[in-house]
Amino acid sequence: MATTKAKRSILSKPLENGQIWRLGEANLKVEMIGKLLVHYKLGAPKAVRVPTSITGISTLEKYMKKNKARLIKNGVAA
Repeated sequence: MATTKAKRSILSKPLENGQIWRLGEANLKVEMIGKLLVHYKLGAPKAVRVPTSITGISTLEKYMKKNKARLIKNGVAA
């Protein structure tokens, strides 16, 4: 019988709406979290217009771990 492991988040903090993460010279702002996808903005800290991107949550977590993301600002409590 096959057993399944519980899915663990790669990052120490789970992704939440409104979080800002530092990735090298860029900031990543989490706009909205869904069941499978996340809307985020990735750009320079003082950028005026930054496009919103969409990707899978697990893909973004892998990218953030690879680039050694650090949490700058925690998300907005609901």
